[in-house]
Amino acid sequence: MKTKGTRKNIVNIVTLGCSKNQVDSEVLLTQLRGNQINATHEANNDDANIVVINTCGFIDNAKQESIDTIIRYADAKSEGLVEKVYVTGCLSQRYKDDLEKEIPNVDAWFGTRDLSRLLKQLNANYKHELVGERILTNPGHYAYLKISEGCDRPCSFCAIPLMRGHHTSRPIEELVTEAKNLAKNGTKELLLIAQDSTYYGLDLYKKRNLAELLKKLSDVEGIEWIRLHYAFPTGFPLDVLDVMAERPNICKYLDIPLQHGSTDMLQVMKRGTTREKTEALLQTIRTKVPNIALRTTLIAGHPGETQKHFDEMMAFVERARFDRLGVFTYSHEENTHSFSLKDDVPEKTKQKRVEQLMDLQQQISFELNQAKVGKTFKVLVDRKEEGTFIGRTEFDSPEVDNEVVLNTSDYLRLGDFVTAKVTRASEFDLYADVL
Repeated sequence: MKTKGTRKNIVNIVTLGCSKNQVDSEVLLTQLRGNQINATHEANNDDANIVVINTCGFIDNAKQESIDTIIRYADAKSEGLVEKVYVTGCLSQRYKDDLEKEIPNVDAWFGTRDLSRLLKQLNANYKHELVGERILTNPGHYAYLKISEGCDRPCSFCAIPLMRGHHTSRPIEELVTEAKNLAKNGTKELLLIAQDSTYYGLDLYKKRNLAELLKKLSDVEGIEWIRLHYAFPTGFPLDVLDVMAERPNICKYLDIPLQHGSTDMLQVMKRGTTREKTEALLQTIRTKVPNIALRTTLIAGHPGETQKHFDEMMAFVERARFDRLGVFTYSHEENTHSFSLKDDVPEKTKQKRVEQLMDLQQQISFELNQAKVGKTFKVLVDRKEEGTFIGRTEFDSPEVDNEVVLNTSDYLRLGDFVTAKVTRASEFDLYADVL
């Protein structure tokens, strides 16, 4: 980061947190360039004189990373290495007043729905004609498609409604337009994301309308894979499964965050369901969509979680045999219902429980992957790493799931599909010969 003269501004956008934040940064980048402003995303060089930090406020580790990044750029401003530092996103939405006092060197703070105000600060106008246009910050053959914003669920542990507001669905027509624009620019895979994708449409269409959206997106020419993330289990719209089963370009994949496997804990968490209902739903999903890959996330160490509750969750995971699973330790978040409860599970115990769950899942993943040896899969080529091509099957989402290490003497184009036969497997990777 160098001292600036009188030349034109360059804006560098730094993104922290989840894929939803990534989409917000891509929209900001697109709007800035549409205003003829020189803007970059996480530039490696140091010639930007304005920095916009898009923060995450989800759990303690994410909050700390965001605060550390803000302080780093605020210090750079003090040293004359950058001229302006702006902060947006979830952490800013939630803690703006406190942060302003603690880090006065930041020029302005913006919330999660302050795009127009942020653009104005950067001498840009919000251009409605750019709605549905997006400059991607990841490899262009896949793109995250945010179908709604906010969340109306009352989960006791979650601060997302405090940061993202009420659920707001995006119109089907707008999403189809965006999908067509992405496909025109070479995107082959859409990853549908939201705080709660199964709630989609209730505000706009007075019914859960995810199945209709999937059909419309499935019809977009050039989109070969559509992948569904963050499907809340309570009130899950079963017509989604019918569409998934009948449309070949909708991946047999579902990310369904369940959070726990004990009915007592699910009630404390205000999840609106029981373990028995959850297991019945999983059975229905697997019956309607044979060979579907199920991904879930769980929380270890929520207030009130006893060893008995944890043992129930372990038994639940053993029975469910999820294809993919992630575990968080409970984070005590202010202004949530769970914050009124005593955070009574020691940190050491939380960590131990995470390790036990992941050890169990590692064994399950190994067994499921071994069953794939000798089978042939359609693989999307994602990247080249140290001379080796790496890809994914339809059962894997980028960055969080398994990968396929491809053995071939041919050159493969990134973003192309190949057919590959699995020759061996580890817990989290497949090794395959390109046919």
